[in-house]
Amino acid sequence: MSVGSINPVIQGGWGIRASLALLSLLALALAIGMAVSIGEVPIPLASTYKAITNQLFGTSFELSRIQEGIIWDYRLSRALVAACCGGALAISGAILQALLRNPLAEPYVLGISAGASTGAVAVMILGVGAGLITLSMGAFAGAVIAFILVTLLAAGAGGGSDRIILAGVAGSQLFNALTAYVVTTSANAEQARGVMFWLLGSLGGVRWEDVYLAAPVTVIGFAICLLYARALDAFTFGTDAAAALGIPVLRVRLILFGLTALMTATMVGIVGSIGFVGLVIPHAARFLVGPTHARLLPASLMIGAVFMVLADIVSRIIIPQQILPIGVVTALFGAPAFALILYRARRPL
Repeated sequence: MSVGSINPVIQGGWGIRASLALLSLLALALAIGMAVSIGEVPIPLASTYKAITNQLFGTSFELSRIQEGIIWDYRLSRALVAACCGGALAISGAILQALLRNPLAEPYVLGISAGASTGAVAVMILGVGAGLITLSMGAFAGAVIAFILVTLLAAGAGGGSDRIILAGVAGSQLFNALTAYVVTTSANAEQARGVMFWLLGSLGGVRWEDVYLAAPVTVIGFAICLLYARALDAFTFGTDAAAALGIPVLRVRLILFGLTALMTATMVGIVGSIGFVGLVIPHAARFLVGPTHARLLPASLMIGAVFMVLADIVSRIIIPQQILPIGVVTALFGAPAFALILYRARRPL
């Protein structure tokens, strides 16, 4: 029995799917509202929505200027970037797992995140580009270089998805070492502390400019990936099967690999390197909605977004008057969740 066959409700008509989509959006809205309300200065949910409607729709609800500033200038932008980051990384993981036919494939394991981190650190500390290259551009260049290197290593080792994973691990170690070398040899103590905290995932410096970058990349990337949902379904049976079904294998692979590199690099450039999201969330979504990518990609997007927003809340409240790197929180929750998914997968359905 397949995973999809145990989800008859999920595979229902358009009315059920529309209801599930609406519930997902409401869950995301509630998570973002909680992220804006919870913190050192607690703010009621009602005040959160008053501040948002005042800014977006020109309403005139009475609200403390301090509360409105905290909501609009700090917490809301942070929550929105967290949602975009979680959604984009989850989609990237689902795509890589389909293209490579390997359940362990994700940007972090394949070295894309590590390469993006190296590119971003080169711009931040070494001044590569002399101010003409942004942090996200440096991260994208590093992600592309890392993926090309991993691909060449895997091809030299005989190809195959298992070899790609092993090459990705080697590439990750190489780029992590390069990043550590740059930080230890070229950064002062203050820069080193800031970079190392950022590399573990930090939403502390997020502002609205980051939302204006992360949101379009996530939405457009998701829309393009969704157009290739049928092609991704074909790839799960292998490249030969996809080619036999008329899928232009090379072109689709280049487009989707490029999209995953772009989304990953953008998020790394904003919040740093975050693991486990691209690995765990697609498995959780696949368990809930089945393997068909027309359902899997939207589910990964929403679950990843909600998960990252909730992880950000935990990172801010788990230790009083201290903020944990969000990558620490995703690993603490992601590792046991992945172990549970593996355990349930081995049980007969």
